[in-house]
Amino acid sequence: MSKKAATHQFQAEVNQVLDIVVNSLYKDKEIFIRELVSNASDALEKLRRTQITEKKIFDDHLELEINVTTDDEAGIITIQDFGLGMTAEELTENLGTIAHSGSKDFLEALKGDGEKNEALIGKFGVGFYSVFMVADNVKVYSRSWESDAEGQRWESDGSGSYTIEPVDGQRRGAKIVVKLKDEHKDFAKADRVKEII
Repeated sequence: MSKKAATHQFQAEVNQVLDIVVNSLYKDKEIFIRELVSNASDALEKLRRTQITEKKIFDDHLELEINVTTDDEAGIITIQDFGLGMTAEELTENLGTIAHSGSKDFLEALKGDGEKNEALIGKFGVGFYSVFMVADNVKVYSRSWESDAEGQRWESDGSGSYTIEPVDGQRRGAKIVVKLKDEHKDFAKADRVKEII
């Protein structure tokens, strides 16, 4: 790691959500792909709205698209969007704390007897965490639309902490690289992913 890398602990509520999602909530593990693609779609829509009000957008020539690639030998699935992107602070807010993830509301909803658990994950913005049901490691490379922002790499194995460090050469948007657990490597097969999305 570079000297600029910083390690952070997930907030307690995020750790609770990770534990619930990874260990008990979902029978259909493929939900993580739908959730990550849904998040990518949201990032594209947010960039579309930003383009209306902002004159300077980093990488403004990039098409608004989502790319899903697989490497079945390495057991890796990558989901990349050329949407809004995130700064280091936004990565912490959106992935490491309850401020924006909806973790606290999600935990409250689980206590109730309302909706099915599967419907709750997307509703409260905690769908990203479903990736840890199948992942050994997750890296999120991101670069904000803001012209003066740096590229960042967020990394975690879902066990309680994450690191963020600046990286060069990032395009606008987010690229999520999921290193799958051995027993879930079938999600790195192109045909399997096509069935899901």
